[in-house]
Amino acid sequence: MHGSQMIYAIAFILLQPCDPALAALFAPAHPTLGRYEVCAESDPIERVAASIAGSGPAFTMAPAELTEPLDAFGSAGRYDRSAVARLYGGSRPRVARGWRQGGDHFESITLISPYPDPSLARLVPGTLVIRWII
Repeated sequence: MHGSQMIYAIAFILLQPCDPALAALFAPAHPTLGRYEVCAESDPIERVAASIAGSGPAFTMAPAELTEPLDAFGSAGRYDRSAVARLYGGSRPRVARGWRQGGDHFESITLISPYPDPSLARLVPGTLVIRWII
């Protein structure tokens, strides 16, 4: 990774706007292990995945694929499942998943695009980043 790429990757990680309203919907309220961060990124899923994969130590990232909405968001959050299903209608979000481990640190990441706004009234064209950090 070149110097400017490293700076962009670090800036991406540090400046990513995390949203407590989205975390309240799509992450467990009181995880028994680790913590969750739920952030929104305006970039497309491919650019977000490439930035994350390039940030050191490197993530192991799977390619993005179309997934059913309820499979994308899982069952851990308190979101209204029927509202999310209606919001996507017949469309499906693109989802990329990855992880990295270093020493006593483990991080899992899920990227979802497009994603619901906190009111579950519209789909946002950027990428939702859900991190689980232990």
